[in-house]
Amino acid sequence: MEASAALSLQSCSWIGSEKVGRKTSGFARLSNRCLEERKVAMVRFGDPLRSGASISTGHAERKIFCCHKKPSGSENFHSSFDEALVLKRKSEEVLPHLSGRCLYLVGMMGSGKSTVGKILAEVLCYSFFDSDKLVEQAVGVSSVAQIFKEYSEAFFRDNESEVLKDLSSMRRLVVATGGGAVIRPINWKYMKQGITIWLDVPLEALARRIAAVGTASRPLLHQEPGDPYTKAFAKLTALSEQRGKAYANADARVSLEYIADKKGHGDVHALTPTDIAFEALTQIESYVIENAAASNNRSILG
Repeated sequence: MEASAALSLQSCSWIGSEKVGRKTSGFARLSNRCLEERKVAMVRFGDPLRSGASISTGHAERKIFCCHKKPSGSENFHSSFDEALVLKRKSEEVLPHLSGRCLYLVGMMGSGKSTVGKILAEVLCYSFFDSDKLVEQAVGVSSVAQIFKEYSEAFFRDNESEVLKDLSSMRRLVVATGGGAVIRPINWKYMKQGITIWLDVPLEALARRIAAVGTASRPLLHQEPGDPYTKAFAKLTALSEQRGKAYANADARVSLEYIADKKGHGDVHALTPTDIAFEALTQIESYVIENAAASNNRSILG
């Protein structure tokens, strides 16, 4: 039996360097055209998901937030506002080249795929989906860790592939994929229907980030012995060796070390999600332009 799932839009949780969940003052609404383009996407999940659970969440109004803490912090406000405007202008340059193609963010756990993905969806007037969340909702289990525990990693991977297959038939989506989505060649077949972007984050930075929030939600880390940072770094190193070549298959690479060096930062933690999103748009633009040029040359020669 098939389960038809109406997936509502998921709102952007970050813009600039502040969380939207905090009190904010000042925001710029997206245009009506942009809001109208964000319609609820219908996804049909087939038998492999082994679940009749329906997915239904409320609609979310989209906004670009320009956050600041207090009126006295006007410099922070203007900085965030300027970042948002620059990012929006870049998105307007890139958008015509996309022709509605979906964007798939790949990378290690904790690399910021969901955070950056929501920002990209916001400025491009795309819809955002997290493939892990879609699997959780379709299976009817609250977390990936719980799916691993109750079923198996293979069960999760099967459902992950089905979700990516369904999403690949759509347009104008930004999809944050799970860290292990790249290990199955079939998933690349689905993701290559759009454009794939690798968020390349140094392992030390990833380990620190994961250790700070805990490993309970990371099924590949939670059962490992040792302190959070040590076990996170050891596991990430092993996973990087297994998946490094797979991540390199992405159409565009966003290196946080490169961005930090370009901006004169000594640490990638100094980067804001907006910095990373801007570089992602830049790399996507380079890819689509180079790809179009190569296609034209082949046509002329052929």
